[in-house]
Order: sequence, then C-alpha cells, then structure tokens
Amino acid sequence: MSGRERPARHAKFLTSNNFFSVETKYIFVTGGVVSSLGKGIISSSLARLLLSRGYKVTIQKFDPYINIDPGTLNPYEHGECYVTVDGHEADLDLGHYERFTNTQTTRANNVTTGRIYQSVIDKERRGDYLGKTVQIIPHITDEIKRNVKLLGNTGKFDFVITEIGGTVGDIESTPYLEAVRQLRWELGKNALCVHLTYVPYLKAAKELKTKPTQHSVKMLQQVGIQPDVLVLRTEKDVPPGMRRKVAQFCNVEPEAVIQSIDASTIYQVPLMMHDQQLDQIVLRKMGLQPEGEPDLGAWNTFLQKLTDAKEEVRIGLVGKYVELQDAYKSINESLFQAAVYCDRRLKLESIHSEKITPGNVAEKLKGLDGVVVAPGFGQRGIEGKFTALKWCRENDIPTFGICLGMQCMVIEFARNVLGFEDANSTEMDTKTTHNVIDLMEEQKSISNLGGTMRLGAYKCVLKPESKAAKAYGTTEISERHRHRFEFNEDYRDRFEEAGMKCVGENPETHLVEVVELPEKRWYVGTQYHPEYQSTVLNPNPLFLDFMRAAIKYGEEREQKA
Repeated sequence: MSGRERPARHAKFLTSNNFFSVETKYIFVTGGVVSSLGKGIISSSLARLLLSRGYKVTIQKFDPYINIDPGTLNPYEHGECYVTVDGHEADLDLGHYERFTNTQTTRANNVTTGRIYQSVIDKERRGDYLGKTVQIIPHITDEIKRNVKLLGNTGKFDFVITEIGGTVGDIESTPYLEAVRQLRWELGKNALCVHLTYVPYLKAAKELKTKPTQHSVKMLQQVGIQPDVLVLRTEKDVPPGMRRKVAQFCNVEPEAVIQSIDASTIYQVPLMMHDQQLDQIVLRKMGLQPEGEPDLGAWNTFLQKLTDAKEEVRIGLVGKYVELQDAYKSINESLFQAAVYCDRRLKLESIHSEKITPGNVAEKLKGLDGVVVAPGFGQRGIEGKFTALKWCRENDIPTFGICLGMQCMVIEFARNVLGFEDANSTEMDTKTTHNVIDLMEEQKSISNLGGTMRLGAYKCVLKPESKAAKAYGTTEISERHRHRFEFNEDYRDRFEEAGMKCVGENPETHLVEVVELPEKRWYVGTQYHPEYQSTVLNPNPLFLDFMRAAIKYGEEREQKA
C-alpha cells in the first residue's frame, strides 16, 4: 500500500498511575563513516533500557545485500549465520537482539534486499501492479515500508527499533534511507532517527577529529533525514566542548549528542547509554515522559558477578573458522555467560582444527578445562576434529560437540571404538561403507540446498537419568537446529551397546538429538544448537552444566599438581 498506510494499533503503556494508549513508536538506527561500529549493540542496548522501563520492544535488521538470507553466505563474508525460532537464517545481529532483550526473534525481524525485490517481482508477475511500470520509488520503497511496519501493525509492541545495515553513502542502502525519510514524514513524532558515527583519534596529531561525523550527517541530510540523536563511537573520551561543536554543526540538540566509548564487555553498553540518558532523550523526543529508573537489577547482578570473578576457566574451541571473530559468536557469548554465572572469567582458546594432528594434539589441548567442538559444514578441518575428540575421550576431558561437532563425536567413536575404520558422514564421503551420519531417505531426492535443511526449533525428549536431562531439569525441551545430515538410526543399537548412549530424540521422527558417554566426566553432543537460546538473563542450562564440569575438572587437576 503506497502513501499513508493504516496506522498501527494502539499499545497500552503502564505507568505508576494508570493505563494510557499511544501509537507504536518507530526508532531507526543508521550508521556512518565506517561499518562495524556496533549499530546492533546500540539498538540492543536501547531496547534493553526501554524493556526495563516496562515497554514492549522488538528490533529488526534490514540488510542491503541481495541474498535472500545469509544462509548460503560463507562465514568469511558475514560471520555467523543465526537461526530464529521459526527457522529463518538471519544476520548475527539478531543474536545480539535476543541476548540483550531475552525475547525471541522471527523471520519478520530480518529482511534483506533480496527478499524485498523477490516480493516486488512476485507481485508484478501476479499482476498486482495492474500493468504499471515497477520502479524503485514507489514500489521498492513501499515494500520496505510495509516490512518496517509489519511488527508494529501486530499491536504487540510499543517500540519497533529498525537497524539499517551498511553505511550512509552506500549505493545499496539508498532505497532504505528513502523509505526511512518517507516514514518519518508519515509518522511524525512516532518516528525517530539515531545515527551512529565514528570519531577517530589521530595519534600523530594527538587529537580526536569530528569532521568525518559532520560529513556523515550531511550525507544523511542530503537524502532528507535529520538525525534526532547522535551516538559518537570512539576509543577515547569526547570532551563536552567537542560534543557541543558536533551538535552545532549537525543541527542536533547538545544533550542528544552522546558517546559510545570502548567498553570491556558489550554488556556494559546499556548502562553507559543510560548514564548519558539515551533512554530518557528518546522517550521525551517521542512525546513520552520518562518516570523513575529502568529496572536493571538482574542485568546489574550479571555485571557484578563478572566484576567479582577472579579465577579463570580455560575452554578450547576447536573449529575451522576460529580466526574469524564472529564465526562462532553465539557459542562464544554462551560460554562467556555460563562462565560468569559460575563465578569464573572465561579464557577462550581458539584452536584451528586443520592444524591438529595426532602428533601435536596433546600439546594443543594441554591445560584446558574443557573443549567445545564447533559446528560447520564440509570436509575441511574434519580430521583434526576427529583427532581432538579421540584425545578428549581417552583423557576424559569435559567435551561438548555441537551439530557437526556431535556428528564428529559419532564418527570418531565408530572408527576407534566400534572398529569401523572408514566410518564417516555421507556429506564427507559418499562411498563410505559405514554411513553412521547420513541424509534421511526423503531428503535424498531434494537438490535445493535449503530444502534438505532442518531449521528452527524442534522438540526433544531426553532420557531421565542422562546428563542432558539433569542439566535442563526436565525431559522435554525445544532447541533450534541448522543442519542437513542425521545420525543413522540403523547403527543405534551398536553405539548403545558400546557405551555411546542416544539420550535425546525428536518425539515425532525419533531422530537422535543428543548423544553422551555416561562413564565420562562430561562428554555430550547435541545435533541442535543450544547457543541460539542462551541470553544474559537466561543462560542455556547445557552450557552451564558443561561449564560446571569444566571448572570441577580444573580444580581436580590443580589438586593433583
């Protein structure tokens, strides 16, 4: 629908006095100067503050690349691919959204240019445009606006925060900025723009420079958007006088120019933003009067535990993308959260699986309290994972295999315990005579890569006395998946007889979801990805249990030393 669309249903805001109705508010977060400034962290921090004030908030990410979703992107391109509860492969920023807000996201929370164009082309093919010429304006921008307002139109949210991917000035982002310009005019005070920009420090001159910020804002103004709030990303403190200068040159109120200085952990950012009154500024600019303080009690407890933790726990992460900071982002954060709740500081050691050999495995894994074998796809680095798992199993090191890591546990066990020397996954070797990991029969005729994937949340039933069931405190769970190959049911009895127990399965398909070696300290593999459902306020129970086992093992080693 073009032009002025139907306004969102009114949401109920609860104050200390009574209920009153206000239309859904839309906050747009844009970025300038350089990429990777942390728009996702600022969006998540603002959402955390508004949630802590009792508002209902959601965040969505609009990515300007033409891929339909990041599911087929190499981690070198975009880091981790995050999976939502409804099975959508999404940008890794959605992981930040969930970890900060403790609220699940869905397909509606991540939209790409590919999806926008696909939708418009589908409508054109159906004749929805009645033979008119289909153009960027109004058709593409209308489709962007429709997607921006989808969540707001549900009536479930008081605030919808929309992060616009890329950097102001990018050709790819232009239709999104035009859509934001139109929405700000249509929505009036119900729309607000937060612009995140960079203030570099020139070491030779020993000065912070605001000119890049000024140019960034001018580029935003040239497309018709005046930012309401400026967040200055910086490595050093920006003096008040310099912030006033930025306000003057950028037509922004002085109190609405705040800084986001480097922090020791991203989880401090909501407090840093609140100290500079970002939440109050946003509420006032949107016609709402902030009352009292946000309830950040549980958040502060987490940060206090982090501050108080003095002892380290050493965890090794074995994978083929460990050199990439964001390739295993959710796993890294889940381990970090679990360590904090166990009163430890995480020392995460990245171990490249391609560089592990039988001759050096003991040296590479020496001194670790626990080992996580990472998920992934493909042959590269797989033999190193088998070698690491064999060493961990034989030396009884707490070990956690996730997705492909779990499949590697199964293959290693088949080779070295069951005696099936060529055991493998048909993903790696289609001619193996012992396909202990394989596609299900109904998958084998599907050629589309996405068609054979098991994505999103599925139920799992755990055996009551298993380590997994004890960790969760229940036998019925739901966890998210992102994989194609499965444990081969034909081999289940032989694994069970040899000591590897299949302790978790899908209640409908009976596919194996969890395996473990009960006689070991902690040797558990999950076909699902528990890291997708671990947040600051609700860390995943399996990560917590793994961390406790690793700490206990580390203490035992110290006593023997």
